[in-house]
Amino acid sequence: MDYAARRRGQGGLFEGLYRVIMRRNSVYVTFVIAGAFLGERAVDYGVHKLWEYNNVGFVIWLAFN
Repeated sequence: MDYAARRRGQGGLFEGLYRVIMRRNSVYVTFVIAGAFLGERAVDYGVHKLWEYNNVGFVIWLAFN
């Protein structure tokens, strides 16, 4: 049996996501914008926690004299 014919009935994870997300342009753009927003929030949270972890016990005095 031809590989392409066999494969046509089976959809992998990435093929399913491709069909769901990229079927319409509006869904794709929404997915990209939401992903960018959530990714930015995750990076901000991670950097903040890393900063807090590395600076425990330090007091930073900023004097503008």
